[in-house]
This record gives sequence, structure tokens and C-alpha cells, in this order.
Amino acid sequence: MKQFLTAIIILSILGCQEDQKGYSLSGELKNVEDGKMIYVSELDQNMQPSKIDSVQIKKGEFKLDMAEVEHPNLSFLSVEGSNGNVIFISENEPIHFEIYKDSLPTSKVAGGKENEVFYTYLDHLKGLNKQVMEIRTEMREIMTSTRDTAAIAQLQQQEVELRTKDMTFKKNLVQEHPDRFVSVLVLTDMMNMGAPANEVNELYESLPENATKSSLAKSLAENLSKRSKVALGSKAPEFSAPNPEGEQISLKDSMGKVTLIDFWAAWCKPCRVENPNIVKTYTKYHDKGFNIIGVSLDREGQKDKWIQAIKDDNLTWPQVSNLKFWQDPVAQLYGVQAIPAQFILDENGIIVAKNLRGDALDAKVKELLEK
Repeated sequence: MKQFLTAIIILSILGCQEDQKGYSLSGELKNVEDGKMIYVSELDQNMQPSKIDSVQIKKGEFKLDMAEVEHPNLSFLSVEGSNGNVIFISENEPIHFEIYKDSLPTSKVAGGKENEVFYTYLDHLKGLNKQVMEIRTEMREIMTSTRDTAAIAQLQQQEVELRTKDMTFKKNLVQEHPDRFVSVLVLTDMMNMGAPANEVNELYESLPENATKSSLAKSLAENLSKRSKVALGSKAPEFSAPNPEGEQISLKDSMGKVTLIDFWAAWCKPCRVENPNIVKTYTKYHDKGFNIIGVSLDREGQKDKWIQAIKDDNLTWPQVSNLKFWQDPVAQLYGVQAIPAQFILDENGIIVAKNLRGDALDAKVKELLEK
């Protein structure tokens, strides 16, 4: 009888342990009426937030017991009637929130090793963005007043140095926390910011197997594979797409002694700001063999805005677009996830440079034409 009772107790304990699998979300909110909903979303296989659970706020608090996650994932908490999200990493640990309904992104998150590293990373990004904005504000003030080119060049160099330090920070974080989901996020950011694909790929391959099983990790691996096809020294992939008149224009037919593939869009302000520099370089070197083909990432139903932007910015070289926004097949072929993005090809169609702006673009085109 005693053995039977002992077995029952053991099974009961094991059963309780199984019930405790998963993780919990809890938190406090001030000045939020009871009955408002808390929504929890996570990044799905299409890299989009998808709602997975919800709970009502009671007495300024909430609690949710969540199912066990096989792998950590980027997740989002939102409040009915409030703008924005609280970003966190779902992991099988209790996670607690102190939520500010009027400023959700500044809410506090505690709990879990992943979130500890994640918020260290977010704090770094906030500090970096603040410094960059200060530099750019000072640059704008100089450009509208003294137009001191030496001072502007010094500020530009300061921003370059900040970006270099940022990349070093990111590499170190990945190397110090290779088994964390956050490292996949950091590598994705590095790739999107234009870090060399071979450097990102080397870091990715150093991650343990358990860190590469999430949807985000698989998406990163797929994009790195695409990037390797458009790495420096690679032959530029051939493509064709319709111009504003609906005629198919190919890269092959647009080639010159030096060719620029320019990914842009009418809605992209940085692209529109850079366009005068590209026009200047094109005007200067087109007769010597410099050609451009523009690839627009404008949306379906906004062809008129694309055509108007071509006219307004005086873009006289061939322009193509599938009007599919970020799903544009040419952009996907070239692994483009941020614009403006440029690929410079030599006369053999080999990619020799990327993402050069202003004077740097002019200097590279001149160098290649003089070879």
C-alpha cells in the first residue's frame, strides 16, 4: 500500500511539473481602465507579427500563462487603444512588464536571459541613434548657415566612426552570446545595414545549431545565401522588368563600360535626396561609358507617383519596376532589404562596389572608366 501511495505522489509531482511548462507574462499598467485588452503577438514564418493570445486588464494588472516555446522568438505586447508595442523575447521564463500606456516602447521588461541581452542591445541602439541624430542636426544647421565644408566633412567622419564602433559592438555581442536568439537579431540588423555578407555569414556559421532553428534564423540564412550571389567580385545576376511604358528592359541591354544598378522608390526620402548626386555623376560620365538602370520598389497602384518622381528628379536613364514594393523580384534577387541600394558593375558585369554616395560614387566611376 505504501509503495502505491508513493507512486501516486511521484506521478502527482510529475504532473505538476508538466503543468508548469511554458512561461508567464505579467505586468502593471497605470491609468488604464479595467477591461481593456492586452494582445500578445509573435513573429511568424512570414516575418510578420501574428496575434497568439490576449487577456483583459484587471485592477491595473494582467497575467497570462503561455505555452512552452520550442525556440525563443521576437514577440510583441500591445494595449487596446494605445499606439506601438512593447518588444520582448519569448522564452520559457517568467517575464514581467512595467507598462507606460502613453509610451509603450519605453516600457520596462524583466525576466529571462534572452531579454537581458536584448535590452542591452536596444539601449546601445538608442544611444547610437541619439548620437547620429545630433550629428545630422548639426550638419543641417551648418548647411543652412555657414556651409562650412570642412566642418561638414568632420561631422561626416564622426558618423563613420560611430558606425564602425557600432559594427564592432554587434560583432562582440554575437561572439559573447552565440547561443542567444538575440545574436540572430543582431546579425539580421548587420546584414540590413550593409555589413559585408561574408563577415555576417562567418558569424552566423559560428552559432550553435540550437540558435539557428528559429524562423528568423532560417530567413537570415536564406538571405545570406542570396547575398553571396551578389557579393563583391560576383557576376551580377541577369534580370529584366517593365519600364513605365510596359516594355521589358534587361540588365544586359543596359550595360555600359561602368554600370550602376540603383534601387530606389518615389516614397523613399533618402533616395530622393541622393538622386541629384546620381544625376550629376551620370551627366558627367555618361558620354564616357557610364550607364544606369533604376529599379523602383514602388507599390502597386502608385505607378503615377513613380513616373512623376522620375520626371521631378530628372532621371533620364532606363527605369523599371514590377510595382511590388518589397516583394519586387529584382530586389529579392539582389537581397535588397533597405533603400537606397546601389551595385556598381565593371564592363564584364562584375560587382566591384556597393552603396557609394555623392563624391565616393563619382570617384569610383572615374577610376573604373580610366582603367
